[in-house]
This record gives sequence, C-alpha cells and structure tokens, in this order.
Amino acid sequence: MTNVVDPKIFDTKQPPVICLMGPTASGKTALAMALYDTLPCDIISVDSALVFKGMDIGTAKPTAKELAAYPHQLIDIRDPSESYSAADFCQDALKAIAKSREKGRIPVLVGGTMMYFKSLIDGISPLPEADQNIRQAIAKEAADKGWHYMHEQLQGFDPVSAERIHQNDPQRLARAIEVYRKTGNTLTQLTEIKGDKVSGNVLQFALAPKERSDLHARIELRFNQMIEQNFEKEVIALKQRGDLHLDLPSMRCVGYRQMWQYLAGDYDHAEMIFKGVCATRQLAKRQLTWLRSWQNLHWLPMEDKNNLQVILSAVSKL
Repeated sequence: MTNVVDPKIFDTKQPPVICLMGPTASGKTALAMALYDTLPCDIISVDSALVFKGMDIGTAKPTAKELAAYPHQLIDIRDPSESYSAADFCQDALKAIAKSREKGRIPVLVGGTMMYFKSLIDGISPLPEADQNIRQAIAKEAADKGWHYMHEQLQGFDPVSAERIHQNDPQRLARAIEVYRKTGNTLTQLTEIKGDKVSGNVLQFALAPKERSDLHARIELRFNQMIEQNFEKEVIALKQRGDLHLDLPSMRCVGYRQMWQYLAGDYDHAEMIFKGVCATRQLAKRQLTWLRSWQNLHWLPMEDKNNLQVILSAVSKL
C-alpha cells in the first residue's frame, strides 16, 4: 500500500510518536505492520520478553520473514542470562525515537510492557543499579534478625516507603534499603525526581476486547499454537545451557516458567498447558488494569477493521 501521509509534512515539525498498547494476544503486532505499510514509520518494540535472544516461540516474536519485511527495533538485544530494566529501555527507546524523527519518520512503539510505556511517557526516576554486595548483606541481616527488623529500619529513614511496603514483601523492602545504603537518599526522595522522557506529540492507542471471553479464546488458541510449533524444544535448549534458572527475568516470562517446570517433572503436559494459559490470562488482566487508569488514551476495539483509519486520522490532524 502506498504511504497515505506525505513524509514532507514533517520537514518543518517534529513527527509524532504513536504508542500502540494492549493486552497480550490483542493484535498489536498486526496493526503495527499495517501502519508500517501506510505511514513513513519505524517500529520500536516495547516488550520485556522480546528483548531476549533465543526466546521466539513462547514470546510470539514476529518471524524472521516478518522482521525482514517489518523491521522491529529493541528485539533480540539481550541474552536470556542478562537483565533489562525499564531504565535500559528508556535509554534505548529515546535514542531510537530520536534517530527515527531525524529521518522525518514516525516512531511507532508497540507492545504490552506497561511499565516501559509509563517510564518513557512520564520519565523514570534515577534509581541506582543493583549492588550484589549490598543485597547479600541485607539478605544475611534479614536471615539473622528477620524482615520485621528490616522493616523497622526502613521506617526509621523512609517512613513513606515503609507505609507502602509490607514487611512480608522482602523483594521491595530489600530494594528500598539497598537504594538508601548505596546513595544516601531514600527511595521516596529519588522517585520524586523524573528523568528524560519522550517529547512532542504522543498519540496513545490501546487495543481491548469487547468481551473478555474473546481475548481468553485468543490466548488459549495462541498458546496451543506455540505448543504445536515446538515450544517445548525451545525451552529444552534454554534449559540445557546450564546458566539459566527460574529466578532470572527471562525465565519468569509467562509460558517459559510453566514449560520449565513441566520439563523438571513438577506436573504433566496437560497441567502445563492449563497453567500456561491461566498465567497468560492473568498477565492480560494486569495489562488491562494498567490501561484503565491511563491518561490521554484512545481505545480501539480489538479486531475492528476501522482501527487503522482511526490512527491515520489522528496523525493527519496534527
């Protein structure tokens, strides 16, 4: 299809950014590809699972053929043994957006990792990276004296965070203490500071089902398709590497944890599929919960044939 928006219109003004959000299996990728066919745009992935190499089937990553025809940035940029934070994403996404705009093209950000979108749109707080030595010291202290004692410590220097973080939430509690010990500033202080964020016109769209049962059916169908595409073989290969485990962000991705536990003998094949589908539905529920509180959001009915035209109309009015 020929581009319906003349790239020259952005010669004298900054191209907008299009954010295409929605729950898993709602059709975001297909709509992004349709935009690529009709607009002078670059697709930038906003997905915390698609960043990992070798995790293709279980993440519903676009195929090699699709990526050749519709290039996506920020896909396959980390090994599954590595971490990738919201701060990492913001840094990479802002660079990709700037390069796209410099060419007079429209950045199209597509994905379902809502924390990434929020960090990019609102700006992310300048929190320090993890410090393993401090974390180990906190863990040892908690093992010796208990998390109740650690919570009392937090109450002493950051009562706002202590009110928000329960003493039975060791991960968040340890992080709040770690931030203070590393920087001398409280988590409350640092989260009030916002870093760089995307500038200019930002058009935000979200795909959502008319009926939740429709999305549930799509999720179940897609998970079973992954099984048919030999998702099991993909996870076997990851498991055989020997350097991956279930505490890593990559292996905590929905589907991968359930398949890993099935391969470890924790439950049978049918239960793995059931648990995988349920975990994916829970993810979709969390994504929709995020979106319901989103500001300046345009809702698009899932599978509606007019969605492309709605976005093109919004772009043409800028």
